[in-house]
Amino acid sequence: MPKKYDSALRARAVRLVQDHHEEYRSMTAAVKAVAKQVGMGHETLRKWVRQAQVDAGAQQGTTSEELEQIKKH
Repeated sequence: MPKKYDSALRARAVRLVQDHHEEYRSMTAAVKAVAKQVGMGHETLRKWVRQAQVDAGAQQGTTSEELEQIKKH
């Protein structure tokens, strides 16, 4: 069963990756380091970071708002 993380931890972890990714050789390395630091799986954090990039318009994809609309229908 997947773990549930609260929204504050999610936001903090994503922010840490976004703020410090330039200190690492790649985004993957940044995600792995932050995930280990906050005690979560790196794949979970990678997905959150990617979704944050989509929501900010930096990546193509379906935004969180659009996903909520899809779930409602």
